[in-house]
Amino acid sequence: MLSVDKDDAVAKQPRATAEQPPPQQRVNSSSIPSTAALGNPASAAPEPPRPSPASAEPSPSSAAAEPAQRLASTVMLPSRESNAMFSGGGISFLTGNRNARFSYGYASFKGKRPSMEDFYETTISEVGGQMVAFFGVFDGHGGSRTAEYLKNNLFKNLSSHPDFINDTKSAIVESFKQTDDDYLNEEKGQQRDAGSTASTAVLLGDRLLVANVGDSRVVACRNGSAIPLSIDHKPDRSDERERIEQAGGFIIWAGTWRVGGVLAVSRAFGDKLLKPYVVAEPEIKEEEIEGVDFIIIASDGLWNVLSNKEAVAIVDEIKDAEAASRKLIEEAFARGSSDNITCVVVRFENP
Repeated sequence: MLSVDKDDAVAKQPRATAEQPPPQQRVNSSSIPSTAALGNPASAAPEPPRPSPASAEPSPSSAAAEPAQRLASTVMLPSRESNAMFSGGGISFLTGNRNARFSYGYASFKGKRPSMEDFYETTISEVGGQMVAFFGVFDGHGGSRTAEYLKNNLFKNLSSHPDFINDTKSAIVESFKQTDDDYLNEEKGQQRDAGSTASTAVLLGDRLLVANVGDSRVVACRNGSAIPLSIDHKPDRSDERERIEQAGGFIIWAGTWRVGGVLAVSRAFGDKLLKPYVVAEPEIKEEEIEGVDFIIIASDGLWNVLSNKEAVAIVDEIKDAEAASRKLIEEAFARGSSDNITCVVVRFENP
């Protein structure tokens, strides 16, 4: 029988670098604490320096200015399976009609899992003459293939959709489906099944569009209050159970509620053996950024041990988005999270 368990997955990691930021961004370059400080007894030795989000591909100008030996040291990254915490961030361009600025930070940690299956994405680019920011957290199961594919392709497919600017919600739905179909076509030769959740936020002008598939989660803060912007896709949600059963599937209890007795989430990319019961159709929520202090996007390694209210309270006290992301991971690990933990914090500076 198929043995893919969303809660017992192995091997996907966030890439340790983000896309090349625009000139307006800055990268916090302070060193990361050792994992011993996170309470990991297996790692008392100092960690290598934290990779800079922009350090994966040195620019031609920097390459000309530095000796080859030094360049080599700047592009060397810790193994994706190491106990290093990856983190970084940047400050944005002005966005929308109200001249609101935003900063963002991300952090990702393998934690107690034997391998890393979380990936994340932070991309800022120009689409159709407008600056667009895309943030995503992808939590894989059954291997890292699906989550890595989403990191590399989901925003690319979305931003190239012909209706992305004029009908963003429809473009999101169609791009998610296209990405899932493309991935499944590539998976035809794979014997082992794999899948991934996806929680994403797109900032387009004054609009914030959150799209969610699975049990990673997006939470906003307004005036100190936690506002959920996504609802976890679990098999025991009454509407999800009805959808699965109408498609000819079933859910049973096997330590937790599972689709077909296998998967503990009801929506995901991939999972070809559980189609059409497990789908990649996103639920989308749109918000005006006015009045939003910040948002948190995180994998369930965080939400399994922290409530929305607790996570918002932690970030509310820390103005630096990267530091806030790191603090969330430290707190989740200290509370006993047994999963990979990845989070992105986007803080808005409303005028």
